[in-house]
Amino acid sequence: MAINYHQPVDSTGYKTVAASTTGATLTGTGGAAVAGGAGGAQGDFLNYLIVTPTTTSPGSIAILDGATSITVFAGGASALLSLVPFTIPIGFLSANGAWTITTGSGLSLIAVGQYT
Repeated sequence: MAINYHQPVDSTGYKTVAASTTGATLTGTGGAAVAGGAGGAQGDFLNYLIVTPTTTSPGSIAILDGATSITVFAGGASALLSLVPFTIPIGFLSANGAWTITTGSGLSLIAVGQYT
């Protein structure tokens, strides 16, 4: 599949991911993420994450594009000063397969992008 990396991508889809979730697959548009690898594909666009912490010492957040795992938030003891939601910009197209997200305890998130 040829991917045009310069073409604007609609990022109006979203998926919610609960705390302490392993491998939530970003599929379709809207609604909850499906755990376990159903759907999603190479070329899916992950624009940004809106993170809602419930503790100032939350766990980490990692994204995986089917092959490469990237820690986008390390978390840990006193990692945050307050419980204010924050955004993590991503802006990546998946090079290898469906996006999956793993969250630690003490935070949930909304993954905004375009998923198949």
